[in-house]
Amino acid sequence: MSRSLEIPQTPSAGITDLAGGANQVRVRAYNERLVLSLVRRHNALSKAEIARRSGLSAQTVSVIMRSLEKDGLLIRGEVLRGRVGQPSTPMRLNPDSVYSFGVKIGRRSVDLVLMDFVGQIRMQLRNTYPYPMPEWILPFVTEGIAEMEARLGQKQRDKIAGVGIAAPFELWSWAKEVGAPEGEMDVWRDIDLRQEVADAIDYPVFLQNDATSACGAEMVFGNGQAYPDFLYVFIGSFIGGGVVLNSALFSGRTGSAGSIGPLPVQGQDGKTVQLLKIASIFVLEDLLRARGIDPKPLWFSTDEWIDFGEPLEIWVRNTGAALAQAVIAAASIIDFSTVIIDGGFPGWVRSRIVQATRSALTSHDLQGVAVPDIIEGAVGSQARAIGGASLPLFSRYLLDQNVLFKETSA
Repeated sequence: MSRSLEIPQTPSAGITDLAGGANQVRVRAYNERLVLSLVRRHNALSKAEIARRSGLSAQTVSVIMRSLEKDGLLIRGEVLRGRVGQPSTPMRLNPDSVYSFGVKIGRRSVDLVLMDFVGQIRMQLRNTYPYPMPEWILPFVTEGIAEMEARLGQKQRDKIAGVGIAAPFELWSWAKEVGAPEGEMDVWRDIDLRQEVADAIDYPVFLQNDATSACGAEMVFGNGQAYPDFLYVFIGSFIGGGVVLNSALFSGRTGSAGSIGPLPVQGQDGKTVQLLKIASIFVLEDLLRARGIDPKPLWFSTDEWIDFGEPLEIWVRNTGAALAQAVIAAASIIDFSTVIIDGGFPGWVRSRIVQATRSALTSHDLQGVAVPDIIEGAVGSQARAIGGASLPLFSRYLLDQNVLFKETSA
């Protein structure tokens, strides 16, 4: 097992629970969540700006912000002077006020992170395996949480909001592709992953599809903040994605909206195959193995790949060609303004894939297609774990993303 551990900064004072029972308390909690959500979206806001954007009265906003500042959730920025009217003081989220654990379960590795209130990873652990099995993953998660807790003081542990798990649905479905012995991964059919973790720890536990979680992380912490509608693509062991419409994550009837892996595309040989059979890291793994190159570096440290030369070039080119077809198909149904591409690899690989996709688009007949911008994601290889860690924060402190965009224009 390969592990790396980062020590968190010393946190500030504790927080209080925002939940309430009576109607008046629930309304107050709702308004507090609205204020926190607006501050998160805009990084820092003054009381006057929050009042304009939320539609709440200046007095209500003032009361709420005093309360949130007292609880340590908001901290003051530098006073802004030189503008018309009285100087204003922007308020921003206190990174040290809340922590959460995020778990990413992949086909080749599992990651555990401790994240702060603004999306920064404070500690992280990773374990690699040939294919995912419960006996390798569940002890790693529970023991890893205990290891991280041991590095925290009691006040820090009291600020942990919960655990969010980002995992592929139906893990057993990809046994053949990951090289698992026939029938061995069927054990996942009878396992309630969320409940298994919840039974072993003392925190609330949440579960979401891994690609959907990564999309949520990009929307909240990355370049997705600037786009009301976009298709998100995350290239991991297998390719997946998510859909954002009207600045809200759209998960669909089964929670798998935007999971573009099964999308039919034409390969270099002219045959139609699923997108995941071309634009997934396991395909690169096979290319490397066929040339006698050890593929293990793909999984040990996703941000420190070496340049594998020709096999990597082939994979990037084929991935870009397949993604171009997927972009056209998606844009033909929903006129996305943007497609955001990220994955479990270094930024320089992401840049090459984005460029290959843009180049491949020019070879297609685009008449009648409003081609979206193709841009890089900003969250990076830990997007799935960060998205998982975001789940407890939204459950306890923030509003559903839809609410963020019902604000009054400033």
